[in-house]
Amino acid sequence: MSSREALSIAEEQNLDLVLISPTATPPVCKIIDYGKFKFEQAKRLKEQRKAQKTVDIKEVQLSMTIDTHDVEIKARHARRFLEGGDKVKVSIRMRGRQQARPEIGVEIMNSFFEIVRDYGVVEKAPEIMGRNIFMVLAPIKK
Repeated sequence: MSSREALSIAEEQNLDLVLISPTATPPVCKIIDYGKFKFEQAKRLKEQRKAQKTVDIKEVQLSMTIDTHDVEIKARHARRFLEGGDKVKVSIRMRGRQQARPEIGVEIMNSFFEIVRDYGVVEKAPEIMGRNIFMVLAPIKK
């Protein structure tokens, strides 16, 4: 039908004539309540955002001179974060003479990972950046 006929039908029913596909031949239109349509669309988007889970990055800081019991305590914290679905950033800051032996820090990172291996995977391997060593662990997907 012509656009004038469609517009008159929409006005009689107190609805709106909405252009769905302008490039089609002939153009496709729909008679709907546009305000209600926009409201339902916004409601649907809000529900999608509510169902979405954001992944946080929690940080655990270690030291080059950390003792085994302290590593276990930090691993317990990291395990709790991983079980909660968060990523864990493990970092070591090297001070003074420690910068001469960064491989010791990497060994500490690897031993830390061995403790939490059942709960997470290495997303980013231990990397030395200046005075810091970083590693990122992600939770195991079920």
